[in-house]
Amino acid sequence: MSEGQLRGQQVVMLPEGSSRLLGRDAQRMNIAVAYAVASAVKSTLGPRGMDKMMVSDLGDIVITNDGATILKEMNVDHPAAKMLVEISKTQDEEVGDGTTSAVVLAGELLKKAMDLLDQNIHASTIVSGYKMAAQKATGYLRESCTAVSLKDKAELERIAGISMGSKTVATGPAKDILSRFVVEAITQVAEGKDNKTVDKDYIKVEKKQGKSVTDTELIRGVLVDKEIVHPSMPKRVEKAKVALVDTALEIEKTETDARISITSPDQMTAFLEQEEKMLREMVGKIAGSKCNVLFCQKGIDDVAQHYLAKEGILACRRVKKSDMEKLSRATGARVVTTLDDLSQGDLGNAGLVEERKVAGEQMVFVEKCKDPKSVTILVRGGTDHVIDEAERAVADAIGAVSSAIEEGHYVVGAGSIEMDLAMKLRKYAVEVGGREQLAVQAFAESLEVIPRTLAESCGMDPIDTLVELRNKHESPSNYGVNVYEAKIDNMAKTVIEPLKIKKQAIQSASEVAEMILRIDDVIAARGRPPSPGGGGMPGGMGGEDF
Repeated sequence: MSEGQLRGQQVVMLPEGSSRLLGRDAQRMNIAVAYAVASAVKSTLGPRGMDKMMVSDLGDIVITNDGATILKEMNVDHPAAKMLVEISKTQDEEVGDGTTSAVVLAGELLKKAMDLLDQNIHASTIVSGYKMAAQKATGYLRESCTAVSLKDKAELERIAGISMGSKTVATGPAKDILSRFVVEAITQVAEGKDNKTVDKDYIKVEKKQGKSVTDTELIRGVLVDKEIVHPSMPKRVEKAKVALVDTALEIEKTETDARISITSPDQMTAFLEQEEKMLREMVGKIAGSKCNVLFCQKGIDDVAQHYLAKEGILACRRVKKSDMEKLSRATGARVVTTLDDLSQGDLGNAGLVEERKVAGEQMVFVEKCKDPKSVTILVRGGTDHVIDEAERAVADAIGAVSSAIEEGHYVVGAGSIEMDLAMKLRKYAVEVGGREQLAVQAFAESLEVIPRTLAESCGMDPIDTLVELRNKHESPSNYGVNVYEAKIDNMAKTVIEPLKIKKQAIQSASEVAEMILRIDDVIAARGRPPSPGGGGMPGGMGGEDF
């Protein structure tokens, strides 16, 4: 077929109802949607940030200013918006904090990129410049950091306090208490060379309604959300010898279909007696190990419960596998899969095992362990919303402190490090030359969104603040935004953040911006996508004008 024959004919290759956006329209729409998502969480940044109330289809309410939680609950529908949700998830899983910073920075990078696209600079050039800038920024971070280790308790507590500072529940005395508990917990479970390996899974965070956030406790052991199986069992055992069993104390059914024919009452009695004897033997094996506390991952038969109570053994059944692992690390006990293997060598030790009522529920406290490698933080609070936010604050603090220990360095926060990087990147842009230098400069300006947003959140003039900060950072300094006093201040001793959090935020934001910029064609298989100009987003989020 010649070219002349093709002219004027509509070539249909997509099914009916599908749609397609090409070139600048696709880029503009993706950038507008991503920026709209970033704008939604922008106002939550920093200690003076505002909270968001998220209401689900079922009417469940979440009140938070945690970036990852907001984006998870927001239920965005647009693919570009989902990419920003992904970086918040990655940031949360990798380092536990800095989710809002990562998303806001990604949104700002895309907004600046749109300005460059309007100047007819190709997307590939912008991506290339952003890559160079991100690489240089992570290198400059290394030059501006300070070493920290587990011995530096004061610095670690400050890092914990800063990471949870934006949460309204973690202020005043509550912040100091939670920070201290988090650092103690991490110090306790840290392992490996120089105690730099921290497995966050072994710090259990349990939440119960009642009292206030200041009544949160650190348990040097494990809190098991189960009750003692038999009323005749002791409710409190001191100097406990703990057995962990991963087998059912019940008469198991055969794997094959079996039928037992009983023709007389004597046979029935003998059958029941045999079952009881088997259960008694199981309990005998447990009692023979000299344990006085038993945690069973499977079920415990009523008859077995009776015999365990007669032996004076405190028992819990159907304990979660994750709790069994934590109990093993806290008490030093070994999880046994067959009762024949159970011996005194498999038992662990705890100073006290006790059942207590917390918020109307019975729970078993395994505490006062000698050197527990698993601990529990019991978070308290007046309402469910308060406890949930306190739990998120503790999770952020655990992530921040463990990141600081693993990387071994911290940087000055409050927008100080971002200003420092921006000034260095501007000088680097001149060295780069060519069109890429415009992208490097755009990256530098994007970093300034953090101090600008912090200034806005505490009522300062953002332009005056940036001008003053740029003057202060002409030579490297530690000046940042003091949001509590609404002024520019030296933040070296007050606001410190782990290097790993800043590095991850810059890398994640840069990568997602580069990926979105490279898209020049959006093919939607079904349904009409949002209009190209407005950048509207399914799910009720409007776009931004540029």
